[in-house]
Amino acid sequence: MSNWNRAKSKTMNQPASAYFMEERHDPNETHTLSVLVQNEPGVLARVIGLFSGRGYNIDSLTVSETESQKHLSRITIVTTGTPMVIQQIKHQLDRMVPIYKVVDMTLTGTRSIERELAMVKVRGIGEPRIEAMRLADAFRARVIDASTESLVFEITGNTAKISQFVDLMRPLGLVEVSRTGVAAIGRGPEGM
Repeated sequence: MSNWNRAKSKTMNQPASAYFMEERHDPNETHTLSVLVQNEPGVLARVIGLFSGRGYNIDSLTVSETESQKHLSRITIVTTGTPMVIQQIKHQLDRMVPIYKVVDMTLTGTRSIERELAMVKVRGIGEPRIEAMRLADAFRARVIDASTESLVFEITGNTAKISQFVDLMRPLGLVEVSRTGVAAIGRGPEGM
């Protein structure tokens, strides 16, 4: 294979992603987007399809019906990208038909609250078990299941707090973690 064909082959095998569009040195930012949608079959698949089709990454995704009388659901998406990529994501979401509103909760700053729930299973007896209980108390995690050889903790808080708790449980016998993903809501009397 000639050098030209190798170069052409490498170029053609590049991922079709907004992250690889051009060599830029803009810093990546993490944004939490709250999306109000019509609660109907296929809406979530269309939103996820928008992300996967353009190579955008989803760090966290939660969805649930919020207003049953109006048949509305709220999708909370945490995504990472350059400021240009985040803008593209918001514009493309805004143009989708079953979407009523897109709010970037990150730009509202202190005007929003973000929380995540996690269940953390730890195996251990003796001193590691006692240390796990001490740490859980410090993090305000509560025991939701216990046996003679394991504990399951429930913890809520921001993503950084939960990640820190999980990291501290690792050397104490961490077995598995189940996380819900981020839920976000604005502060004050106004709705989305």
